[in-house]
Amino acid sequence: MQTSALTQTIVAEMQAAHYPEVKVIYELGIATNNATLETKAPEWAEWDTKYMKSCRFVALQNGKVAGWAALTPVSGRCVYAGVAEDSVYIHPDFKRQGIGKLLLDKLVEASEQEGIWTLQGGIINDNKASIKLHEQCGFRVVGVREKLGQLHGQWRDICLVERRSKVVGV
Repeated sequence: MQTSALTQTIVAEMQAAHYPEVKVIYELGIATNNATLETKAPEWAEWDTKYMKSCRFVALQNGKVAGWAALTPVSGRCVYAGVAEDSVYIHPDFKRQGIGKLLLDKLVEASEQEGIWTLQGGIINDNKASIKLHEQCGFRVVGVREKLGQLHGQWRDICLVERRSKVVGV
């Protein structure tokens, strides 16, 4: 467990009991039309299957989930076992408090403990705050994939970011 004295935010491993609040935060992100191309948050069983068990965290303020972060493997092929994609979502009431950085830094640390050598993110290109957050945490912009996916019938460009570990796979 990691605590930030400045914000009184505790970063803890996500538990199944956190999922109702995690789901609400995910749904709030979906509603912005700038956080994901998904249009519906999954139920716990589907979410639990999709995300790696070892790299999922919540940021708690006074016992309330303020944000969450987790990793998904990019492929089932063994040659890509050290590559994962990150997800970071912050409740709108807790934005601009450094919680995203706290969570993403923790995710980077945990990923390296799990042998992950590359983290990547696919961020809707209009989500400049998320791109900036990733850059602050050591990610670089690889490029923009134009019209990669549709959301509500509208093509969206996706900014591909990546971070190579300085300790794993060196």
